[in-house]
Formats: sequence, structure tokens, C-alpha cells
Amino acid sequence: MNALVPLGRRAAAEAVGTAGLVAVVVGSGIQATELSRDVGTQLLANCLATVFGLGVLIAVFGPVSGAHFNPVVTLAAWITGRRSGEGMSLRDVAVYVPAQIAGAIAGSVLANAMFGLPAVTFSGHDRSASHLWLGEVVATAGLLLVVLGLARAGRASLAPAVVAAFIGAAYWFTSSTSFANPAVTIGRAFTDSFAGITPASVPGFVAAQLVGAAVGLGLTAVVFGPPARAAAGTAVPLAAAVPAR
Repeated sequence: MNALVPLGRRAAAEAVGTAGLVAVVVGSGIQATELSRDVGTQLLANCLATVFGLGVLIAVFGPVSGAHFNPVVTLAAWITGRRSGEGMSLRDVAVYVPAQIAGAIAGSVLANAMFGLPAVTFSGHDRSASHLWLGEVVATAGLLLVVLGLARAGRASLAPAVVAAFIGAAYWFTSSTSFANPAVTIGRAFTDSFAGITPASVPGFVAAQLVGAAVGLGLTAVVFGPPARAAAGTAVPLAAAVPAR
């Protein structure tokens, strides 16, 4: 996040970036199901498009807003920033999160429209199961460990490649295919396609993601220690990253 950029522009970057991310996830899922009937091939196509799209979006929007695209990353930036003396304010959080959710919904609507589907069709893809919630806990905890770990190690510049690589891996090693993002989860309820999730399944996924965020913060503290408190006039870099499918 670049604190020198006005909050309005940062919020716009978060909205546009999150919309782009969801459009990539949903659009590639629709395209994949039109081109192949094999579920494995569909997931592979969806995964590759998301990895490439996410890496580009983080690289483009990171210098403006930090490229969170994810409420749990924004909350983690605020929580860790309170100790370091730098970072997100509550006002930033209150603006970022609605922008991310609005962007995610817009991304779903855009993807539906691009493929000639009704702009808004709520998903019928039920994802309510305890093993899927566990997958979301693992995916979200891993995402935060990667995002915050890169920042603590002074390697935030690697975020576009490393965060995208983690999401690509988590597509395959988690039972939920790694949503790991409350805004994206809400947005994907607005499409009855390969990437959709029924609105009734959203609360369980979001709850699991919040649990995963707490676990990820704890793991980051255990592995990297507490964030260093900033000396006067010294900025502590925030993670320039986020999301997930």
C-alpha cells in the first residue's frame, strides 16, 4: 500500500483489481466448461488462467493499493500494522472491504455478460461440507503466511509470482480449490457456472476463511516473530499481495 496515494484512488484500485480477479476466475471457468467435458481439464484451465491473471493484477495494482483484493489480507495488514506503527487505519479498512466486495460482484456480472449468460444468476453449486471448510482454513492460513512472510522477509517484490504460485498449488491440494477470500466468495455466488457457490454456502466459507486468517496470523508470529516497531520516520513495508480463487 502506498500511503501517499489518496484513499479514493486506492479504493478504486481495490475494486477494479478484485473485479478483474473474479472476472478471470469466473470467465475462465465458463470458457473451460464450453471447451471440455473433462472436469480435470476444466480445473486445470481455470487454475492456469487464475494464476496468470492474479500475478498480473498484483504487479499492476500493488504499487497503488497493495493489491489486497481480499478482506482477510486487509484485516491482517491493519492488525500487524498496529504493532509496527505503520500501515492500514480503520478508515482504510472500512473503505477497502466494501470496495473489494463490490468489485467481486461486478467481476461475476461482467464474466456472465461476456459469455452471453444472464448478468446475475445465483449459483446452485452447493459447497457446504466440513471437509471443504477445513480446506478453506488451510488455504487462507497459507495465503496469509505467504503474504505476511514475504513482507517480514523483505521480499514483498516477489509477491506477484509467489502469491500466484501458492494459489495455483492450493487449487489442487485443498478440497475447496482455495477460495481463501471472503469478497471473491461473495462474488462467485452471483454466477451459476463452474466457479459458482450457492449463497447458502457462503457463510460457512467466510467463517472458515476468518478462522484461517487467525491461524495464518498466529503461524506468521511463530515463524517470523512479531513485526518490528517502526522507528520515527521509518516506514514498514506492507505485503503487496492477495487472493485466491
